[in-house]
Amino acid sequence: MAFNVFFLLYFGLRFIAANDKLWFWLEVNSVVDFFTVPPVFVSVYLNRSWLGLRFLRALRLIQFSEILQFLNILKTSNSIKLVNLCSIFISTWLTAAGFIHLVENSGDPWENFQNSQALSYWECVYLLMVTMSTVGYGDVYAKTTLGRLFMVFFILGGLAMFARYVPEIAALILNRKKYGGSYNSTRGRKHIVVCGHITLESVSNFLKDFLHKDRDDVNVEIVFLHNISPNLELEALFKRHFTQVEFYQGSVLNPHDLARVKIESADACLILANKYCADPDAEDASNIMRVISIKNYHPKIRIITQMLQYHNKAHLLNIPSWNWKEGDDAICLAELKLGFIAQSCLAQGLSTMLANLFSMRSFIKIEEDTWQKYYLEGVANEMYTEYLSSAFVGLSFPVICELCYVKLKLLLIAIEYKSDQRESSTLINPGNHVKMQEGTLGFFIASDAKEVKRALFYCKACHDDITDPKRIKKCGCKKFEEDQQSALSPKKKQRNGGMRNSPNTSPKIMRHDPLLIPGNEQIESMDENVKKYDSTGMFHWCPSKDIEKVILTRSEAAMTVLSGHVVVCIFGDVKSALIGLRNFVMPLRASNFHYHELKHIVFVGSLEYLKREWETLHNFPKVSILPGTPLSRADLRAVNINLCDMCVILSANQNNIDDASLQDKECILASLNIKSMQFDDSIGVLQANSQGFTPPGMDRSSSENSPVHGLVRQTSVTTGANIPIITELAKPGKKLPVISFSQDKSSGTSIQMITELVNDSNVQFLDQDDDDDPDTELYLTQPFACGTAFAVSVLDSLMSATYFNDNILTLIRTLVTGGATPELEGLLAEENALRGGYSTPQTLANRDRCRVAQLALYDGPFADLGDGGCYGDLFCKALKTYNMLCFGIYRLRDAHLTTQSQCTKRYVITNPPYAFELVPSDLIFCLMQFDHNAGQSRTSLSHSSHSSHSSSKKSSSVHSIPTTNRTNRTKSRDSRDKQNTLFLKVGQKKTWFTDEPENTHLRTYKSTSSLIQPIRVAEDER
Repeated sequence: MAFNVFFLLYFGLRFIAANDKLWFWLEVNSVVDFFTVPPVFVSVYLNRSWLGLRFLRALRLIQFSEILQFLNILKTSNSIKLVNLCSIFISTWLTAAGFIHLVENSGDPWENFQNSQALSYWECVYLLMVTMSTVGYGDVYAKTTLGRLFMVFFILGGLAMFARYVPEIAALILNRKKYGGSYNSTRGRKHIVVCGHITLESVSNFLKDFLHKDRDDVNVEIVFLHNISPNLELEALFKRHFTQVEFYQGSVLNPHDLARVKIESADACLILANKYCADPDAEDASNIMRVISIKNYHPKIRIITQMLQYHNKAHLLNIPSWNWKEGDDAICLAELKLGFIAQSCLAQGLSTMLANLFSMRSFIKIEEDTWQKYYLEGVANEMYTEYLSSAFVGLSFPVICELCYVKLKLLLIAIEYKSDQRESSTLINPGNHVKMQEGTLGFFIASDAKEVKRALFYCKACHDDITDPKRIKKCGCKKFEEDQQSALSPKKKQRNGGMRNSPNTSPKIMRHDPLLIPGNEQIESMDENVKKYDSTGMFHWCPSKDIEKVILTRSEAAMTVLSGHVVVCIFGDVKSALIGLRNFVMPLRASNFHYHELKHIVFVGSLEYLKREWETLHNFPKVSILPGTPLSRADLRAVNINLCDMCVILSANQNNIDDASLQDKECILASLNIKSMQFDDSIGVLQANSQGFTPPGMDRSSSENSPVHGLVRQTSVTTGANIPIITELAKPGKKLPVISFSQDKSSGTSIQMITELVNDSNVQFLDQDDDDDPDTELYLTQPFACGTAFAVSVLDSLMSATYFNDNILTLIRTLVTGGATPELEGLLAEENALRGGYSTPQTLANRDRCRVAQLALYDGPFADLGDGGCYGDLFCKALKTYNMLCFGIYRLRDAHLTTQSQCTKRYVITNPPYAFELVPSDLIFCLMQFDHNAGQSRTSLSHSSHSSHSSSKKSSSVHSIPTTNRTNRTKSRDSRDKQNTLFLKVGQKKTWFTDEPENTHLRTYKSTSSLIQPIRVAEDER
């Protein structure tokens, strides 16, 4: 009675509040009240009880969802939908059961209610469920005609509703349980959040490197957050790593979802980018919005994000809580990809070596004496950091480096330190003037994280007489150091796959000499008051030039002496996304090269595309453009591609194709086109296939002391500061090995090339003569091992490497970008171009930094070691004598063969052991010091034109230093030193805009009668 009174009052209130009184009488709730409220009052009056139509009140459950929404209980769309489906299904089910209960217990009127049967209400509910599900057991059934007639019509609608609603309800409940909910952190275990582009490929690459067994015990749980549920393959991947991986469905743009994954307690948040998207700027904008959302929710969270375009990194600086000093980092794929390729122009194969160093690879043992055996032994090396033992305090860097390599079997390549006056910085092979103090962090190349701990545990008193490095363990002398470590500052420092606290004492570097005393050339530069470098002193700079002044026509290029240059074949049009060619040019214009050492860069491609890139290139010297297409052999011959030091093939159209196998079609076609070209070999092409430089103090210009004609060694050696002069490099009576190759140097296959690929599987099409399986991983293929192919996918490993050790990314950037710093990024964000600056002692000091080069063993002071010597002896000699740090070998693939038909392809060997045997044709990767005196003499164009082709090309690493052993060539040399421009014309007079910093004005040259006269002079001398 009380309920009926309540519903009666509620009926009256609804009638008063109704806008349409007529339509109110036809509403479902009104009909329900008509058939349920009056019968109750009648039954009280008649003192009789009747079931009546009270079952219709179950229809009010349809409004249950609205009530919960009014109470702010239901908020998400899935929860509202789930309650709606359940309320409709249950109300229909219960109402129908009530009708059957009424007619079966009452009977048919025309049968005088004699055919009734006693059924409880719950039996009728059971009957309706069995009927809707089409099971029909037959244990309970309708006997009345009304009941059977109702079942006939209800089964049609009930079956449809059951088939539709039940699966949908089940899907909502199951999905909510599977990828909803919140992350429950485990005590004593850190977790990271990974979001962005979550696919099977990106996740598998990330997990393969992050959870690699070579890392220390990774006690980190990975939480993936993505707004799309994973497919079956991705689900299977998560299940295989269920102990360390969890997936939640949601978006980082939603604060509620960030709370679900406990972002405030996460150790870091990693954002993956879609490297294959058609619109890189839109992808970067999405990732920047993710950073903004996360930083807005928790400003202190450490974020590592991938960016596709270099110019978009500037937008991250606009986020107030973005702080790279606190661990925030942006890994720009375009910057690093083009930086790797640019460094390969200076030392081919370096891109492969560096990519293998920051990627975690398992050691694959091969018994056969093949090139794969030595390559894979090097692939097993990775880059680690560790604090140096107190036993190294007071020693110079070369001494520590030699001790680590010989005794500890570790390769130390750099150190990281802080000073009171400067921010933390990384010194690569700093030289003799650096003395270590307590707490210096070292960068090592080793095969395992446990090996690197030897540098921390080494004790001179306990381990000085130990020959087996495996026996170097923590000794009792370390107890005092551990007591000091207990007072460490709480600031986080990362090491070898885990976090550790840094020593309380800030590492400092003691220098015997002032920071840098400018050499004579630098003092003259300051006196001239000419802007040669950018405002930071890190890159060569020239006043901006109009693109028309650097454009070459095909006929002009064909009449121009281009040699020892870099040809960049680029595919793109007016609609293509910019790839950021500035990141390619900047490493080649680093200020630790002297001006005459800079390789000229010639772009071959669409003029419309290059005009869009030119805004970021117009301040770099020695850059030219040939409008055309890289598929045109006429354009390639015009730029003397057979005389270039390196040919780079890039494409801006790769991500505009849906078919992955066709994404690299332009680059592959261009590569095969160049390899099939034939060239005239009548101008005296050199016969040695070596791209390395002779160490400072040697020049390739005479045949008297060299096994290869056209090469000479110098006897005056000055590299860096206070280097002794070598008075004898080789004994006159010693016969050096002759290097000869059977490959025809007039063929395009002898041109050094590196091709950018998007799809890793397409690497099989670059070399038609290799035997790589199509399913072979990229790093195991010949083109990648030889340094002739590079794919952006290898940069995926940098995400996990940066999380575990942010110093690794700093070192990689220092090596490949030529000196890009956060300060420089801030300047580029303001002006989008380099700003020229006057030379000051502070900016000139920035030139004093190491660079990568290749050392040839067929000639010079290391020639005696090149023929069967040990790599360790070469390492020690180069380090002691020239402060050059060797870290790898670029070896001929068939160097072990003695036949004349050996292949001229080379492959990379990283960090060989001490006893590794050398061969004369080896090229050694090394970190060489900046030579202040090399700038006092210039190499001329005509000299490089005959010494640059194919084998003995004079790279930017070659130094022409004055010597006392070159009297027979003084005249021709001096006449060529007067020419400081790359362009010479035949039989005509032409005005050129010379972009040399000291000659920024128009200059007129008159050509000579022959382009190859200097080569004829060299032939006469022979």
